[in-house]
Amino acid sequence: MAFIPSDAHWYLADIVLEHRIEGDSRNVVHVNTHLIDAASPELAYEKALALGHAAELEYLNTEGKQVHIIFRCLRQLNIIPEELEDGAELMYEEMVGIPEEELQQWVRPKETLGVFAPIDSKTDIPNYIPDSVMRMLEAEPE
Repeated sequence: MAFIPSDAHWYLADIVLEHRIEGDSRNVVHVNTHLIDAASPELAYEKALALGHAAELEYLNTEGKQVHIIFRCLRQLNIIPEELEDGAELMYEEMVGIPEEELQQWVRPKETLGVFAPIDSKTDIPNYIPDSVMRMLEAEPE
């Protein structure tokens, strides 16, 4: 088992959700990372599973097609070893023997980092937009 500091109670859970759209052979898979407050790894695991199962839905998309969201698995569950505050380490990854050429490939310009990258207007993905959400958005005054 991983080292769990005695006062640690925050966890990060990667929850994998598959969207299946009626009439489309492709799926859309989301990996959603959730923050979990739990007194033990076992309780964090149970809470993460509950979040995943609670995300399972069926609805009609904007084209009237049925969309099924299926909880597939927990991809990862990690402890946050420190209290949440500015600069706290949330998680880490350890690798050994990484060549310089590979490390250089990790260097990314600021504008390509997730928070600065432009919103990708994906046009060739299955439509999983809930019709109810679209109607609500269309009804909002500008």
